[in-house]
Amino acid sequence: MIKIYTVSSCTSCKKAKNWLNAHQLTYNEHNLGKEAITKEEILDILMKTENGVASIVSSKNRYAKSLDCDIEELSVSEVIDIITANPRILKSPILIDEKRLQVGYKEDDIRAFLPRAVRNVENAQARMRAAL
Repeated sequence: MIKIYTVSSCTSCKKAKNWLNAHQLTYNEHNLGKEAITKEEILDILMKTENGVASIVSSKNRYAKSLDCDIEELSVSEVIDIITANPRILKSPILIDEKRLQVGYKEDDIRAFLPRAVRNVENAQARMRAAL
């Protein structure tokens, strides 16, 4: 099952949900502005990143700037505590399942959440469109 972490005002979150709906993929939405995120969820996300904290925390948003600290200099435990207390510092959307993680909405990358057979057909169609 896909879990998508969203923020209500995020246009990329809306695009990701529309894409999931259009492809009839079931998902659970977790609105970071309305629901708490657990330390276990953050750790699960962090374990699937390629670049650790930098992959999921937006240092440019107003919530991160208001913390007035360099998150890259903190321990994992400290970062998890900060995210738990301030979940809106996370980039959005974050899509995750048992194997995959995607941060942000990129239509080419989100196809990884499709079943392999469907993904192969969609990728072939995308290559054909690009060739035209």
